[in-house]
Amino acid sequence: MACLTTQFDPIQRCIFVAVLFCLLSVSSSLAQEQASIEAADTAEEKAVSEARALEISGELQARQLALEDIQSDLGIYDAALIEAYADFAAFYMELEDYPNSVRLYGEALQIARINTGLYSEQQLPLIEALIDNNGKLREWDEVDDLQQLNYHISSRLYELKDAEYLAAVEGFGSWKLRVIRENLLDLSGRGLLNTAEDLSDFYERVIDSAELETDIEQERLLKMIYGKSLADLTVARSVALTPYTAFEGTASRYVTQTRCQSVRNSAGQVVRQCYNVQVENPRYRQSQRDAKQMFLSRYTREINRSIERLYYILDTSTELSLAERQQLEVQIAELQTEAEQLLRASRRTSVF
Repeated sequence: MACLTTQFDPIQRCIFVAVLFCLLSVSSSLAQEQASIEAADTAEEKAVSEARALEISGELQARQLALEDIQSDLGIYDAALIEAYADFAAFYMELEDYPNSVRLYGEALQIARINTGLYSEQQLPLIEALIDNNGKLREWDEVDDLQQLNYHISSRLYELKDAEYLAAVEGFGSWKLRVIRENLLDLSGRGLLNTAEDLSDFYERVIDSAELETDIEQERLLKMIYGKSLADLTVARSVALTPYTAFEGTASRYVTQTRCQSVRNSAGQVVRQCYNVQVENPRYRQSQRDAKQMFLSRYTREINRSIERLYYILDTSTELSLAERQQLEVQIAELQTEAEQLLRASRRTSVF
């Protein structure tokens, strides 16, 4: 081993080189050991992955054979297939194979409808699972149809006072609010406005009916009242931002006017000739402004009505926890702020 030529004496130089060589050797050994460990880990992970894949493949095959056995022994529409299909679909969902999960839950739902009729509780968990899976796939049109089906069946099965019915109302309303906020269905501006109006009317029907029921605690209406106020806010904001020319006026758009002029006839005499023309009614533009004002006023009144309902529950309820009361106070304050802004906007002629 050659020693380095430096300012150190020969012995020091040799010791330095020997130490350096040892360090390099140790470093090389550690690198090789790390590489061996990583290779072992990779091999182990691959073995585990392959074993898991075999396990899944075997499970899928076993479930498929079980389905075929039921179909062969009991028929392709037997009620026992509902649970078999649902369990199989749930397994696919665990694997995050959502298309196959949707397919099998759909089969379970069809068989449930054949065996239990169009309206049965047994269908509801299947529909909810389909909503979840289609949501994972971002199939929003399918989710919308299923949400409506879920509410429709619940409305046939339960009475207004039942917790299951009120939960279905809340679920359907929350979905429609999300559709409006995120425009999940790619609706036009008019389409979103129609959806918000329909949702407001839906909430109003349920709330009015619920308030007549003595068996329904007022606290159970909070989510619906607040949901209605959000739908009304959506409509009011849209109306406030829409030019008045988009609204249908109450006056006739055109009126007929008679216009006359002096002309010479074939004999050279001056005669008066009159004719009718259609011109825009000067009152039509004002009636459009009035129509917009009426539309906006309607929904600002609805928002204020919701605020009054929320205030009443806040003042009279003995069931709300401190946290719930604080949340309700925040919601009321937010709604009041929005309502005041809309009121100021309705008074500015520039927005029309």
